[in-house]
Amino acid sequence: TRSLTITSTDQSMFEKAQGEKVTLPCTFELSEEDEGPLDIEWVLIPADNQKREKIIIMYAVDRVYDNYYGAKTGRMQFTNLDPRSGDGSLDILNLKAVDTGTYQCKVKKAPGVQSKKIQLTVLVKPARTKCSIEGPQEIGKDVTLKCVSQEGSPLLSYDWRRVSGTQNLPATSTLNKNTGELLLKNASREYSGTYNCVASNRVGTDECSVELNVTPPVNTAGIITGAIIGTLLGLSVLCSVIFCCCKKHREKKYEKEVHHDIREDVPPPKSRSSTARSYISSNRSSLGSMSPSNMEGYTKTPYSQVPSEDFERAPPQNPAFAPSKVAAPNLSRMGAVPVMIPAQSKDGSIV
Repeated sequence: TRSLTITSTDQSMFEKAQGEKVTLPCTFELSEEDEGPLDIEWVLIPADNQKREKIIIMYAVDRVYDNYYGAKTGRMQFTNLDPRSGDGSLDILNLKAVDTGTYQCKVKKAPGVQSKKIQLTVLVKPARTKCSIEGPQEIGKDVTLKCVSQEGSPLLSYDWRRVSGTQNLPATSTLNKNTGELLLKNASREYSGTYNCVASNRVGTDECSVELNVTPPVNTAGIITGAIIGTLLGLSVLCSVIFCCCKKHREKKYEKEVHHDIREDVPPPKSRSSTARSYISSNRSSLGSMSPSNMEGYTKTPYSQVPSEDFERAPPQNPAFAPSKVAAPNLSRMGAVPVMIPAQSKDGSIV
């Protein structure tokens, strides 16, 4: 007895790039015995067997239901607008990496029931490929050119080529297609130029370039010596500045201390002129209180020199002369400096 049969059995695995469109085939034939309503379901079988299958689109009772699976809403449709014609194929638009999985087409028309599984793999093209140089670009050194794609489904393959000069890789180069590393041993000036890397997988390619410039070795000893000299000079200048600042600070501190030590209530020392004026004033006062006999002897005394400040000190005793009996005025009350007054003795000599 003939019954429902799925005829699309030629291809069960598909590989597509992200962003592309895929058609999963599911054609069928009905028999006269299949009299029930037609029911077509597409389900996504999870990789984990512990999880349940998810219906993503369904045709039942002459109507399409495509809002079961939110991740594919608006990106899925039946290839034929009328699946009753025997074509229940599914179109998935704008493929994404999450669309990778196992899909199953189920066709039911009682009493006939048939199903078919299809494996879909969504591959991501290489993208955001970056090239770089590792190691010193000096003559005689080993240099490594690196190439890495930030996006892309495995297995990725890398290939380097030279786009300047001889356009051939150096004879000492070693390429690792899986890691994208190109090792250039014992580099020379002839290795300089532009290098291009191509990253590829089964669904696309991406490229990047890098410029290699091999130069003579740098004089490291000279650079280190210059750095040391510069550092020492900088330290010496810094020390000089600090020394000057400290010295200036000490001078200011000393001036401030000396200024505070000066007492404002101490009178300045007397000058010679003020001492002379005091002496003359004292003599004039003394003259007013002397007797005529004393005045006569006093006028005969020479008075041509003004005493100095040392006059106040007592002169040495002379044993040839006796002290005068003339009473000296009370000079302390008069505010004058005490002085020695000449006098005349009975025999006419000056004392």
